[in-house]
Amino acid sequence: MCGKPAMFHSLSTGTIRNVGGIGRAGALALRIVFCPNSARSTSLENGREDRFKGNRFMSIFSRHDATAHTHIAGKIIALFSAIAMLFSVTACGQSNDSATSATDGSGLTKVTFMLSWAPDTNHIGVYVAKNKGYFKKAGLDVNIVAVAQAGAEQAVNNGVADFALSNLTNVGTYAIKGATIKQVLQVQQKPSAIWCSLASNKDIKSPKDFDGKTFATFGSNESDAVIRRMIQTDGGKGTFDKVTVGTSTFQTLSSKKADFGGFYATWEGVQADMYGPKLNCFTEPDYGVPGNADTIGVITSDKTISSNPGLVKKFVQATKKGYEYAYSHPDDAAAILVKEAPDANLKLDFVKKSMKTIVDDQYWGDPAKIKDGSFTFGTNDTAGAQKYFDFLAEENAYTDSHDKVIHTAPVAKDISTDEFLK
Repeated sequence: MCGKPAMFHSLSTGTIRNVGGIGRAGALALRIVFCPNSARSTSLENGREDRFKGNRFMSIFSRHDATAHTHIAGKIIALFSAIAMLFSVTACGQSNDSATSATDGSGLTKVTFMLSWAPDTNHIGVYVAKNKGYFKKAGLDVNIVAVAQAGAEQAVNNGVADFALSNLTNVGTYAIKGATIKQVLQVQQKPSAIWCSLASNKDIKSPKDFDGKTFATFGSNESDAVIRRMIQTDGGKGTFDKVTVGTSTFQTLSSKKADFGGFYATWEGVQADMYGPKLNCFTEPDYGVPGNADTIGVITSDKTISSNPGLVKKFVQATKKGYEYAYSHPDDAAAILVKEAPDANLKLDFVKKSMKTIVDDQYWGDPAKIKDGSFTFGTNDTAGAQKYFDFLAEENAYTDSHDKVIHTAPVAKDISTDEFLK
């Protein structure tokens, strides 16, 4: 991908060897740079080219891998790189001042929303809200821009973007480093991460068989903690080797450079079902990992909340409406995403199946409870997030801005708010 070799690190010997892909330094310091209005993901190669997505599987504390047009997303950079530049780097030459107060010729307030990686079904509600005119009706002119070099969280913290897609796990990690950002709407209400080997690998029948095998990773302490807990819960020791993924977890497994890796059921899982390779997967809740790590949602800065709460409410309300429409009309929403994000080269059938998975498995909440009002769409799952945060703290997965391990977990209630949902 970048012409640098990836590094393999043996936990038993501490040695490193090249295995192809990008270098370990690249995994910790590199993110694909997309400038506003030019987001482009990898096109499907025979319907199954992998892409990167900005969350746990892609960065130090984030979770997402790679798929056809890019959803386990995240990004190919490590969160440490973004955090190292937390208060200094801006995206694609933009200034540190977001244009939340500016208006266009029609009197609409200009707002910038930043993707967490590339367009996918996690972002679909924002595209629907724009397509359906929900933002315009709220007096907003929303510009959807590609992820900045230093990451969406930093862009929001620095005022480069007004809003972005992220998750409470990432927000908590940034908060430990000193960022002042909050999640104001949570889309995904339960974990979607799956940890898989190729179905053709008959040596792995359950997580305990990961013991002594090689993990395809993007360098995350978080992922290490999760895999270790799953192995131990299943009766194993929790020891494994690691290889830094260069371009694609699928490719790394297929080339036999690694034995297992992380994916998302709503994206890579769909990709594997439709195009292969077939996977043998295990979920975190089944093997001792507490809480909800996949609290994907919309974030903004504390500064924006305090200085312009009216803007935040308008954006959250319109975005919520977009996601609710997508949840009720998944096929139409899929078509909107494909239309509104042409550079992503998304295949309509693939996006439809991703949305079907989200709806059928109720990833965004129980539709019946949403309908009868017993659950408000977009509510932050602070209880689930806190259980996961506490687990990470117990596993020594958190470090401060000086890379020193800290044992105090972020407080989910302090980095999220539901005040703008109604």
